[in-house]
Order: sequence, then structure tokens, then C-alpha cells
Amino acid sequence: MPIATLTSKGQVTMPQVVREHLGLEAGDKVDFVADPLGGYRVVPVRKDVKVLRGRFAGRAVGPVSLDAMAEAVENEAADRLRRKSRPPRRKRVR
Repeated sequence: MPIATLTSKGQVTMPQVVREHLGLEAGDKVDFVADPLGGYRVVPVRKDVKVLRGRFAGRAVGPVSLDAMAEAVENEAADRLRRKSRPPRRKRVR
């Protein structure tokens, strides 16, 4: 099993065998997807939409109705408008 070491800056050099298996090259991006068991999966970010299949599995509890989506969008828009209409906070001078 390939092993990598985390640097003090939070960086990891991905082992060559892993990069080759995932088809990664310098400059490619990866996504860290939370696993329901508590770990993470490293998923290459691809431009082809077909590779997104299953990528969001486990991130939602279940299907969401169009009404629920519309309500969530309305609530978010209302929250943003409320935040914009508030006067700016004054900085405390000590």
C-alpha cells in the first residue's frame, strides 16, 4: 500500500503508483470526498461530465423535491438581501 507523509504546510506528495492509477499529471486537480464511514476519497477532477457519476453519492440524505429546492433558493436569497441591507458594523476603537 502506497504511503505519503504530510508536511508542516499540510502538503502531501502523491505516490507515483497512485498518480498513474488515477491518470493524474502535474497541474491536475483532485477533490476530497467525505466517505460515510468517516474517511475521504481522492477523486480526480475531470472536465468530462461523465466522470461525475456517483461523485455526490452519500452527500444528500435523499431526493429533494422541486418545491423544496425553490424554497431553499428563496430563503438563501432573502438571507443575502437581509445581510446586504444591514448597516455596516463599526469597528471598536480602543
